[in-house]
Amino acid sequence: MRVPSSLPDRGGLGLKAEHYRDILAAKPDVGFFEIHAENYMGGGGPPHRYLTAIRVDYPISLHGVGLSIGGDRPLDRDHLQRLKDLSDRYEPGLFSEHLAWSTHESGYLCDLLPLPYTSGTLQRVCDHIEQTQTAMGRQMLLENPSSYLDFEESTYSEGQFIAEIVRRTGCGLLLDVNNVFISAVNLKFPAIAYIDAYPLSHVQEIHIAGHDVTRDDAGHPLLIDSHGASVVDEVWDLYAAVIARTGALPTLVERDNNVPSLDVLVAEARQADRLMRRMAKAS
Repeated sequence: MRVPSSLPDRGGLGLKAEHYRDILAAKPDVGFFEIHAENYMGGGGPPHRYLTAIRVDYPISLHGVGLSIGGDRPLDRDHLQRLKDLSDRYEPGLFSEHLAWSTHESGYLCDLLPLPYTSGTLQRVCDHIEQTQTAMGRQMLLENPSSYLDFEESTYSEGQFIAEIVRRTGCGLLLDVNNVFISAVNLKFPAIAYIDAYPLSHVQEIHIAGHDVTRDDAGHPLLIDSHGASVVDEVWDLYAAVIARTGALPTLVERDNNVPSLDVLVAEARQADRLMRRMAKAS
């Protein structure tokens, strides 16, 4: 039996262990499932058993969170080999990583940390992406970060920095709309201006998610990229503005904390489907 390969232009969900049995029993009508690569780097066991069964019916997207593309140390070759082995085993439709760093001399930091947008950082990120794409034998998509501060030393805007990475490496892009919204609120710029300046023609996948709302010491709103709540209306509106410009694209509804029942998440994926159909009719 030939398994589905490319991702459809539909809403998809992150694959969570608590939903394995429900997915196999109900076979929900979603476009794809996305897996965090680091959850499947063991050689076998229940995660691989369930993923193998689910992969028969659904295409998957492979999303890495631990490669540390922006780190100032060499990429971990063993980690990169495990990524390639996983990609070869499950043949994902798309593979993506983050514009961030998470490694230091002391080891691995369990966070995705921001980068200054300078010529030195640009060269390092491009070198790491080229190394990754060569090792994987496939294109990598780069995800934009959520931001909580600006670096004074930055000499590029985020959009300019990402566009130059694409030009130099030939990588594709994963546009996280929730991250754009978070950064816009935190750094006080119009989200739609970011979208209009972004290299949208290179976007191959979209992420949308919920976030937490707090306040900083001055009482201003401070949004945290928690993936622990439903997608808010403002993010849905920004998503609609994006797909009005790009057309329909594979769209992941992310939920990594406070994970609800599968039915709740399927409903959000179908909301993405409805918005894509609505924007297609309007164009």
